[in-house]
Amino acid sequence: MSRNGPFRPSWFDPALPSREDCVLKAMLDSRAANYPDRRLAMFADGSEWSYAQYRSRIRKTAAALQRLGVKPGDRVLAWLPNGEAMVRAWFATNYLGAIFVPLNTAYRGQVLAHTVNSSRAEILLAHGDLVARLAGLQLPALRRIVAFGSCALPPATWPIDTAGVLDGEESALEEGTTTQPWNIQTIIFTSGTTGPSKGVLSPYLQLYTTAVVNYGYLNEGEAVLVNLPLFHIGGTSPLYAALVRSGSFYVVDGFDTVRFWDQVRQAGAATTSGLVGVMGAFLAKAAPRADDRDNPLRCMTMIPLNEQTIPLGKRFGFDHVTGFNMTEVSTPLISDLNATVAGACGMPRSGSTCRIVDAHDIEVPRGTPGELIVRTDLPWTMNAGYDGMPEATAQAWRNGWFHTGDVFRQDDDGNYFFVDRLKDTIRRRGENISSMEVEAAVRGHPAIEEVVAVGVPGESGEEEVLIAVVARAGHSVDPAGLTEYLVPRLAYFMVPRYIRVVAGIPKTDTNKQRKVVFRDEGITADAWDREAAGVRLRRERLNPNG
Repeated sequence: MSRNGPFRPSWFDPALPSREDCVLKAMLDSRAANYPDRRLAMFADGSEWSYAQYRSRIRKTAAALQRLGVKPGDRVLAWLPNGEAMVRAWFATNYLGAIFVPLNTAYRGQVLAHTVNSSRAEILLAHGDLVARLAGLQLPALRRIVAFGSCALPPATWPIDTAGVLDGEESALEEGTTTQPWNIQTIIFTSGTTGPSKGVLSPYLQLYTTAVVNYGYLNEGEAVLVNLPLFHIGGTSPLYAALVRSGSFYVVDGFDTVRFWDQVRQAGAATTSGLVGVMGAFLAKAAPRADDRDNPLRCMTMIPLNEQTIPLGKRFGFDHVTGFNMTEVSTPLISDLNATVAGACGMPRSGSTCRIVDAHDIEVPRGTPGELIVRTDLPWTMNAGYDGMPEATAQAWRNGWFHTGDVFRQDDDGNYFFVDRLKDTIRRRGENISSMEVEAAVRGHPAIEEVVAVGVPGESGEEEVLIAVVARAGHSVDPAGLTEYLVPRLAYFMVPRYIRVVAGIPKTDTNKQRKVVFRDEGITADAWDREAAGVRLRRERLNPNG
């Protein structure tokens, strides 16, 4: 049954929230006044902080940053793993009205230099073990480093302080300007898979909206397990949802299949968490245990929703929602509770309008793949552009719509389905191939644990399909046998020409597969070539007269 008009989840109101429910400083102040003894934060080292305690800690750190010269609107870089130091850096920066700029802890070399320089920040809060990576880089704007932990090889170019310099006096804090929901809260960098990483200018209202759409089912005072990195929206949004709901968050440094359920219980009865990428699939493959349903989870946000993740709710006894989001938007698509349509991302939420269009921004017929473009009714609930990149901003925001760069289709019931990234679509001999559809077919083979499909250069100037596969434990993969399995399951032009059997698929910090590695490596010496093996596929010729 199709739905007329946008979907409004019961927990989301698209109206403008008050500052006390949106802006970090105002939220922390009001909740510390209303719930001073309620737990706000817990970390993997066992430390816990009440609202009143953590507000005092943040105000002391903000006073110290102020003493170091940080003013409202300044950028502060944070290059730290998930933990108390990272949360402290974020909260104290925003408490001053400054802009929080988290950096991926995997950055090094020119990627690191690009992000630091494009941020134009003068101060960097960094883990001591990471500081040595700065040696030799040209970073003209950077003037001071605060290191958490000892530095193995401190570069002599910048003054380096220990984290003790952040222990300020609360009484010394000078209250700054009143931050508003439309002010910029963070600059989070994109993955940079299609070019240099872009810094996304995100207002407070964007993070608030993302948090309340994704996790707004969280009740007053409940707890959230945060295991995605805080330099991605996947980590910041559940933590922010806990703050919006006057609840608590338990921050751990990364997702761990083995420890996940113990962490849920340790979080003081965490009632929600988020699963993105392959995280849900990993949990689904874990061996059943007698206490699977003995856990406090009430609801989970799972992206994507597929045949592996849908049964998770029944097995472990929680409700689930799914949706679609990226750093630049605010979850424009969301599902009902316990949706069962595999692959669906839900429908446009209230306050968000979505279209699926062709290369000229003309809407395509329902069922036809095209690029998803988005706009919202309430200003400032999506990105305010790419920092210092006016051309990229204009290109993404052309014709008054934000262009996601993602290919979607819509079914007759109004459900939206992610098809592929535009850059991941493979063009072979006049046919557009969805890498996701190829991967779905390959995953059906009993010997396959993981797979990625990419386009590699072909003789004709277009592309050929290459897949990299990981065998399941106790299995081996025969490329010829896998090809035989795929022929009746895929269109002839989609059957991979090249097959690589690899030990593992590299992942991003949010557990998304890094296809770019295999795209860049191209046709390697270990790639089995279907055509060289004598397996050539052609379109079936049909008699037009039946």
